[in-house]
Amino acid sequence: MASPQTLSEHDRRLVAAWAADCAERVLPLFEAEAPADGRPRDAIERARAFSRGELDAAGEIRRRFVANRAAQVVSSPAAKAAAWAAGQAAGVAHMGAHALGAAAYAAKAAALAAPGDGGPAEISWQLEHLGDAVRAALKRLPLLGTDPSGPLGAGLLASGALGANIRAIQGAL
Repeated sequence: MASPQTLSEHDRRLVAAWAADCAERVLPLFEAEAPADGRPRDAIERARAFSRGELDAAGEIRRRFVANRAAQVVSSPAAKAAAWAAGQAAGVAHMGAHALGAAAYAAKAAALAAPGDGGPAEISWQLEHLGDAVRAALKRLPLLGTDPSGPLGAGLLASGALGANIRAIQGAL
């Protein structure tokens, strides 16, 4: 049986574009430190191509960690979080729950770049830019920490600022 965090391919394609939008908003934080490293931008473009039906899930499953490795070439926590946001967006082809991971990392990057208002403002933007179909798809995901079979289990996304960001998003859905 598939994890409820996977979502159908149709729903993964819907949420992939939103995840790419979330990651792209904080991409300048990464590019300011590593302008020649195109891995996060490529991951965002692949997420968009997947959402348009131009890429298949199987091919993207193998490539989903490439952008995450870009976090090793930057030093600021905000730039690292931006790279992880892009990697999570690319991971939506594999599992729909990664869309919430992309949004959570983007909000973390924004909070690190602009302490105080950055994270909440980013989450507000993310929620305002949800279409009805994307909102419905995200609502099909289990609440953070209630299903151990994917990224919304008890791991990294459930803790600290990332967990708080996902809880804020899911609570507003």
